[in-house]
Amino acid sequence: MLLDTASLYFRAYFGVPDSVRAPDGTPVNAVRGLLDFIGRLVHDHRPDDLVACWDADWRPQWRVDLIPSYKAHRVAAETGAGLPDEEETPDTLAPQVPVIAEVLDALGIARVGVAGYEADDVIGTLTGRAEGPVDIVTGDRDLYQLVDDARQVRVLYPLKGVGTLQMTDEAWLREKYGVDGSGYVDLALLRGDPSDGLPGVPGIGEKTAAKLLDAFGDLAGIMAAVDDPAAKLTPSQRKRLDEARAYVAVAPTVVRVAGDVPLPEFDPALPAAPRDPAALDALAARWGLGGALQRLLTVLHP
Repeated sequence: MLLDTASLYFRAYFGVPDSVRAPDGTPVNAVRGLLDFIGRLVHDHRPDDLVACWDADWRPQWRVDLIPSYKAHRVAAETGAGLPDEEETPDTLAPQVPVIAEVLDALGIARVGVAGYEADDVIGTLTGRAEGPVDIVTGDRDLYQLVDDARQVRVLYPLKGVGTLQMTDEAWLREKYGVDGSGYVDLALLRGDPSDGLPGVPGIGEKTAAKLLDAFGDLAGIMAAVDDPAAKLTPSQRKRLDEARAYVAVAPTVVRVAGDVPLPEFDPALPAAPRDPAALDALAARWGLGGALQRLLTVLHP
């Protein structure tokens, strides 16, 4: 089980009242909410391995070099926690991120981030290396590209907390978007994504993109059709795709998650016992983690 950790602690932050605070009054709603999320996921799914994938770099330069607008609408400054200091990021969330990291480390839950890469890239690399089934837990649709029924890779997309999850497999993707996992990258880059600063191809929305992919197979097939006067494209589609060649040439590299991240050595197995009990006790006392931490420990060490 691979956790898109930032996606989950954002959801925890907004799903748990900020009245949940440490003894000194500091909000710890994201910390405690995430611990409860992990406890519920482990209880319900009993994974053999669990990895909290981390955004060591939320806006890698190599992606920005290809598409300068990539996440450019966000404030460029980063906090020391590796969290983008965006306009929409509440001030009370950023200080909780290092606490989350310390608690996960003390628990012994593998936490993996690599300089120059996003958590999505860590997830993509781990998924590619996996020898058995993989469940990816994320609220980010970008990771639908990794869904692969043959390899038993699916995305668990939280609908309400993590108790209600959308089990995303290839059948669901085809019904919803008309593509399978491997086709999702082409759909996403054609459609664009304002939240990531991806412009897409003007005039090509999700439904049109799906129809073009159905007709021509993949992005390369669509662009070949632009050069084929006999291909069944409307004049406006042909014009817009032709004008978007520069974007289409680089967008796949930006949208596709990396599969070759140089990962550090780590143990993905569920911890048989806390890695650092003393540190965990100190964190629990300082931040008032109480029930949420105990519930997780009970699930991890029944």
